[in-house]
Amino acid sequence: MPYTSPVDDFRFILDHVVGFDAVAATERYAEATPDMVSAILTEAGKMCDSVLAPLNRAGDLTPAKLENGVVRTSPGYAEGYRAIADGGWVGMAADPEHGGMGLPMTVTTAVNEMMGGACLALQLNPLMTQAEIEALEHHASPELQALYLPKLVSGEWCGTMNLTEPQAGSDVGALRTKAEPKGDGTYAISGQKIYITWGDNDFSDNVVHMVLARLPDGAPGTKGISLFLVPKYIPDADGKPGEANSLRVVSLEHKMGIHGSPTAVMEYDGATGWLVGEPHAGMAAMFTMMNNARLGVGGQAIGVAEAATQAALAYAMDRKQGKAGGSGAIVEHADVRGMLARMRAETFAARAIALACARAMDMGRADDSSAARARAAFLTPIAKAYGTETGISVADLGIQVHGGMGFIEETGAAQFLRDVRITAIYEGTNGIQAMDLVGRKLMDGGEAAFALLDEIEAGAEAARGSLPDLAEPVWQAAEALREATDWLLARDPAERFAGALAYLRAFARVLGGHMHLRAAMAGDGKRKRLAAFYIARMLPEHAAHLAALRAGAGSVMALGAEDLGV
Repeated sequence: MPYTSPVDDFRFILDHVVGFDAVAATERYAEATPDMVSAILTEAGKMCDSVLAPLNRAGDLTPAKLENGVVRTSPGYAEGYRAIADGGWVGMAADPEHGGMGLPMTVTTAVNEMMGGACLALQLNPLMTQAEIEALEHHASPELQALYLPKLVSGEWCGTMNLTEPQAGSDVGALRTKAEPKGDGTYAISGQKIYITWGDNDFSDNVVHMVLARLPDGAPGTKGISLFLVPKYIPDADGKPGEANSLRVVSLEHKMGIHGSPTAVMEYDGATGWLVGEPHAGMAAMFTMMNNARLGVGGQAIGVAEAATQAALAYAMDRKQGKAGGSGAIVEHADVRGMLARMRAETFAARAIALACARAMDMGRADDSSAARARAAFLTPIAKAYGTETGISVADLGIQVHGGMGFIEETGAAQFLRDVRITAIYEGTNGIQAMDLVGRKLMDGGEAAFALLDEIEAGAEAARGSLPDLAEPVWQAAEALREATDWLLARDPAERFAGALAYLRAFARVLGGHMHLRAAMAGDGKRKRLAAFYIARMLPEHAAHLAALRAGAGSVMALGAEDLGV
């Protein structure tokens, strides 16, 4: 199905909505000038449109498979991956010391979204490697960095993340994988991991697994977990893939979507591994990977939302039905027009929030700003959860726009929903993201939340003169969210968690209004009309979410299992 990377939308958001100029003004990212960023986005967009997008349907129809212990990837995936690696897109944000481009995370996020929109199943591979690169840059020894980072950055080797076990899903502390010291600085890793995205492939020279395991003296729970680097092939004296390690792909999962991405059950049988970071501090290193991946997963879903919107709009403009005015196409019907407007408005808001989160990450790194790091931390669960819910809801609406043909696989509309559905689950379910937001992210007494609300209200005040009808609802919504945050801070954890998802959704709605208002202030009539749609028809949903938040835990926890049966 045709896909066109939204390069112009990225340029507009970077220039007029999230303030990317502040990133380019730092010494670290001084080379990220508007011309350079525009050239990067344009080149990445060409690759996505011409190379990756044609692979999307092929991966769905011809899934990866396991043959005699060897993973065979979907047709064209090897060539698609090579285009990603040869273009330097795996190591976009990586340190130039190890061959990376050293680009801001904001630019990386934009490129990753385009790749996800073009072919989500394949883009998952470099996303995992990027997360591993960041973890190694922050936590690995210089020796491990020197050996592994150049290969991962170049795309010669791929990376994975191994957390989940059959009995340890969201409760990572229940894992049983063991790590026994071998007396030579290495460890014997034994155990089974499930849901390992791109656990193997047939187009890279090596696959480097990051595995959580417990040392013999590791305490129960998450505090006793360590992180280990376990390669498929153990590098020889020249740093080239040598003997095979004691690990294997047991099976590949049969999944609802992302068929081109092999999701493996991995078995480690005394495999040789190297400790990454300090003993028993594996969760800290793994969270470096996961926070990177959580923003990336939000971007993946936004990319699918973009692709689904493009497909639905093309169909609606071509399909003639009924007695609609104008061209006679179904796009002239108010119901269809409203669905398309919601798809476009939601996608824009989610994209702007994700880029704002990435921009905060960049400012935290470039200026060593604690306020920027706090903002990035606060926005990460929102970007992940709202981005993925946007992908799911927009893909679902895309099927509705197609009508009966949306339920027929040949249009490709159903694949968008099947593929994107996993994004609300992996890298921490959206419920866990919400609990993180009202838990750890409010441990500062709401400082990061209130700083964001101050900015939203200031933006609304600045817009009152030119766009009063749009500015006032945004200001009022921010004030309601401020009061709700005060209310939440006074509650115990049980009350907070019962309303966590409602609070996250309300915050996302208000942030979306802020982003649309900024776009309306800077843009043309098209931007103003889309902002007016969002603020009039979608922003009011924040009130329903806040009402659910204030309902408290009683209405949830009073229900017993017997009340939920038939």
